[in-house]
Amino acid sequence: MANEAVCIETPTEFRRYTVDNATGIAIGTILKLSDPNTAAASTADNDPFAGIAWEEKTANDGIVEITAAVNGIWDIKDSGAGINAGAIVNVGGANLIVASAAGDLLTGSVVGKALETAGAAEVIRVAVGRAI
Repeated sequence: MANEAVCIETPTEFRRYTVDNATGIAIGTILKLSDPNTAAASTADNDPFAGIAWEEKTANDGIVEITAAVNGIWDIKDSGAGINAGAIVNVGGANLIVASAAGDLLTGSVVGKALETAGAAEVIRVAVGRAI
Protein backbone atom coordinates (compact mmCIF):
# COMPACT_ATOMS: atom_id res chain seq x y z
CA MET A 1 0.00 0.00 0.00
CA ALA A 2 1.07 3.62 -0.32
CA ASN A 3 0.61 6.87 1.59
CA GLU A 4 0.47 5.32 5.06
CA ALA A 5 -0.04 7.79 7.91
CA VAL A 6 3.12 8.69 9.85
CA CYS A 7 2.89 9.10 13.62
CA ILE A 8 4.09 12.51 14.87
CA GLU A 9 2.77 12.42 18.47
CA THR A 10 2.21 9.02 20.04
CA PRO A 11 -1.41 7.98 20.52
CA THR A 12 -2.71 6.96 23.94
CA GLU A 13 -5.93 5.21 22.92
CA PHE A 14 -6.11 1.95 20.97
CA ARG A 15 -8.73 -0.57 19.84
CA ARG A 16 -8.54 -4.22 18.74
CA TYR A 17 -10.35 -5.32 15.58
CA THR A 18 -10.83 -8.57 13.73
CA VAL A 19 -9.05 -8.73 10.36
CA ASP A 20 -8.97 -11.18 7.47
CA ASN A 21 -6.07 -13.64 7.84
CA ALA A 22 -5.41 -13.52 4.07
CA THR A 23 -4.87 -9.74 4.06
CA GLY A 24 -1.66 -7.85 4.74
CA ILE A 25 -1.92 -4.43 6.43
CA ALA A 26 1.03 -2.06 6.80
CA ILE A 27 1.69 0.04 9.89
CA GLY A 28 0.05 3.45 9.40
CA THR A 29 -2.77 2.17 7.19
CA ILE A 30 -6.04 4.05 7.67
CA LEU A 31 -8.59 1.38 8.56
CA LYS A 32 -12.27 1.21 7.73
CA LEU A 33 -14.80 -0.40 10.06
CA SER A 34 -17.33 -3.07 9.13
CA ASP A 35 -19.60 -5.35 11.13
CA PRO A 36 -18.88 -7.14 13.43
CA ASN A 37 -15.93 -5.14 14.87
CA THR A 38 -13.87 -5.85 11.74
CA ALA A 39 -11.24 -3.62 10.14
CA ALA A 40 -9.66 -3.50 6.69
CA ALA A 41 -7.61 -0.97 4.74
CA SER A 42 -9.61 2.09 3.68
CA THR A 43 -10.49 2.13 0.00
CA ALA A 44 -13.08 4.84 -0.65
CA ASP A 45 -14.30 8.29 0.32
CA ASN A 46 -16.52 8.13 3.42
CA ASP A 47 -15.39 4.69 4.62
CA PRO A 48 -16.26 4.45 8.34
CA PHE A 49 -13.07 5.23 10.29
CA ALA A 50 -11.78 2.46 12.58
CA GLY A 51 -8.35 3.90 13.39
CA ILE A 52 -4.79 3.69 12.09
CA ALA A 53 -2.91 0.38 12.07
CA TRP A 54 -0.41 0.41 14.92
CA GLU A 55 1.16 -2.92 14.00
CA GLU A 56 2.07 -4.84 10.84
CA LYS A 57 -0.29 -7.60 9.68
CA THR A 58 1.29 -10.05 7.23
CA ALA A 59 -1.00 -11.91 4.84
CA ASN A 60 -1.70 -15.54 5.82
CA ASP A 61 0.20 -15.33 9.11
CA GLY A 62 -2.63 -16.88 11.13
CA ILE A 63 -3.30 -13.63 13.00
CA VAL A 64 -6.89 -12.40 12.85
CA GLU A 65 -6.70 -9.29 15.07
CA ILE A 66 -4.98 -5.92 14.75
CA THR A 67 -4.35 -2.99 17.08
CA ALA A 68 -5.47 0.41 15.78
CA ALA A 69 -4.61 3.83 17.17
CA VAL A 70 -7.63 6.11 17.54
CA ASN A 71 -5.92 9.35 18.58
CA GLY A 72 -2.55 11.09 18.34
CA ILE A 73 -1.08 13.48 15.78
CA TRP A 74 -0.35 12.02 12.33
CA ASP A 75 0.94 13.16 8.95
CA ILE A 76 -1.73 12.12 6.43
CA LYS A 77 -2.09 12.83 2.71
CA ASP A 78 -4.92 14.93 1.27
CA SER A 79 -6.98 13.22 -1.44
CA GLY A 80 -6.28 16.01 -3.90
CA ALA A 81 -8.85 18.73 -3.25
CA GLY A 82 -6.94 20.66 -0.57
CA ILE A 83 -7.92 21.26 3.05
CA ASN A 84 -7.96 24.38 5.25
CA ALA A 85 -6.31 24.40 8.67
CA GLY A 86 -8.93 23.70 11.33
CA ALA A 87 -11.22 21.72 9.03
CA ILE A 88 -12.75 18.47 10.18
CA VAL A 89 -11.46 15.71 7.89
CA ASN A 90 -12.75 12.27 7.01
CA VAL A 91 -11.56 9.19 5.15
CA GLY A 92 -11.04 10.26 1.54
CA GLY A 93 -9.88 6.98 -0.02
CA ALA A 94 -7.01 4.52 0.43
CA ASN A 95 -4.90 6.17 3.16
CA LEU A 96 -6.22 9.60 2.22
CA ILE A 97 -8.24 12.34 3.91
CA VAL A 98 -10.66 14.95 2.58
CA ALA A 99 -12.40 17.96 4.15
CA SER A 100 -15.69 16.82 5.66
CA ALA A 101 -19.03 18.04 4.42
CA ALA A 102 -21.98 18.32 6.83
CA GLY A 103 -23.41 14.95 5.75
CA ASP A 104 -20.06 13.21 6.34
CA LEU A 105 -20.39 13.83 10.07
CA LEU A 106 -23.15 11.21 10.17
CA THR A 107 -21.28 8.44 8.31
CA GLY A 108 -18.66 7.65 10.95
CA SER A 109 -15.89 8.56 8.51
CA VAL A 110 -14.44 11.48 10.51
CA VAL A 111 -10.72 11.04 11.18
CA GLY A 112 -9.98 14.27 13.04
CA LYS A 113 -8.98 17.92 12.58
CA ALA A 114 -6.49 19.37 10.09
CA LEU A 115 -3.73 21.23 11.91
CA GLU A 116 -2.32 22.70 8.69
CA THR A 117 -3.60 23.86 5.32
CA ALA A 118 -3.08 21.32 2.53
CA GLY A 119 -2.58 22.03 -1.12
CA ALA A 120 -3.82 19.36 -3.52
CA ALA A 121 -2.37 15.95 -2.57
CA GLU A 122 -0.16 17.42 0.18
CA VAL A 123 0.71 15.66 3.45
CA ILE A 124 -0.44 17.56 6.56
CA ARG A 125 -0.67 17.07 10.31
CA VAL A 126 -3.99 15.81 11.60
CA ALA A 127 -5.20 15.53 15.19
CA VAL A 128 -6.89 12.13 15.07
CA GLY A 129 -9.74 11.23 17.35
CA ARG A 130 -12.51 12.64 19.47
CA ALA A 131 -10.58 15.56 20.99
CA ILE A 132 -11.05 17.81 18.01
